[in-house]
Amino acid sequence: MTLITKRNKAIADYLGSNGYTDALEAFKKEADMTGEMDRKFGGLLEKKWTSVIRLQKKVMELESKLSEAQKEFIEGAPTRAKRTPAEWIPRPPEKFCLTGHRATITKVIFHPVFSLMVSSSEDATIKVWDFESGEYERTLKGHTDSVQDIAFDHHGKLLVSCSADMSIKLWDFNQTFECVKTMHGHDHNVSSVAFSPSGDIVYSASRDKTIKAWEVATGYCIKTYKGHREWVRMVRVSPDGTLLASCSNDQTVRIWNADTNECKMELREHEHVVECVSWAPEASAAAINEAAGTDNRRANHIGPFLASGSRDKSVKIWDVSTGQCLATLVGHDNWVRGAAWHPGGRYLLTASDDKTLRVWDVAHTRCLKTLYAHQHFATSLDFHRSLPYVISGSVDQSVKVWECR
Repeated sequence: MTLITKRNKAIADYLGSNGYTDALEAFKKEADMTGEMDRKFGGLLEKKWTSVIRLQKKVMELESKLSEAQKEFIEGAPTRAKRTPAEWIPRPPEKFCLTGHRATITKVIFHPVFSLMVSSSEDATIKVWDFESGEYERTLKGHTDSVQDIAFDHHGKLLVSCSADMSIKLWDFNQTFECVKTMHGHDHNVSSVAFSPSGDIVYSASRDKTIKAWEVATGYCIKTYKGHREWVRMVRVSPDGTLLASCSNDQTVRIWNADTNECKMELREHEHVVECVSWAPEASAAAINEAAGTDNRRANHIGPFLASGSRDKSVKIWDVSTGQCLATLVGHDNWVRGAAWHPGGRYLLTASDDKTLRVWDVAHTRCLKTLYAHQHFATSLDFHRSLPYVISGSVDQSVKVWECR
């Protein structure tokens, strides 16, 4: 049956079903159609018509997305729009998608000096990559279970890692790339590690509910911080080294005096496990005070400030001097796993199990940009301190490098 015959039968069915008998008879005569109507053509004309409308709508949506992407491409280039580096944010698509790990990526971090980045994974390895060329450099092996966290000292000469094998390892990142010390003392999975700003102490957090301080020179545990009632997920040191922030499955964030191991305060506004904490840079004070103000009046908080991300899908910004929650950022559709501040202080980046990275305009407490970054949960991200790059890691076993502009 030809296309014209099918179309004619559909038109005839439409005329008949709507009671246009005279028109139907005239049409059948003109089109030289004989016999009874075929039931398989019932309603076909309306179906075709509505599908055309649906396709037109889809075309319009795609055209609008294309024009948005073109606009972003034109405005995004630093040469065209008058953006300063303090306003650069990551933009899709990613510059590199790096694969090689055989399991979930748990953490990604930039080297403080060289154009290197490091990723840790549940495959028990640590990999080193060049983020400017996208090339794989080397693999560090030594842990016997999932590597949970990694951190550099200030100069990038030492790397510390911790694992579900209950050990903490120090790696020479200057010459040999070999493990120079292994520290044991936790009774369960070690979930987080961080260097003090001076580089002579490593702090670790564990599922055994404690935080420990280790002397880098000797490998001895010199302090234990007790107070959390559940698994401690992350520990981070304040920029001046005097405070520690930790978060836990007990749904709290705790602030500790680093020297005396006394818990100064407990921050309790999250409604689920708190996955991550991130100290705000000094440059963020103006944006945070704008967010905390009322009726267009700036608040007068001096900080230090801290961001925390939780399985309750929210991100909270705290004034650590008073224990007050100043702002709550809501928009992720799943657990928030990682948070990193833009060095310029105006933006906060977060990674989530909703597979996205989000850029938050802190002053206006709104999501400025959403990057559909990964095929599976986004577990970690880092913002380079001085170059326009962001990296992210995921359960999809990939590490992505994003250029900012």
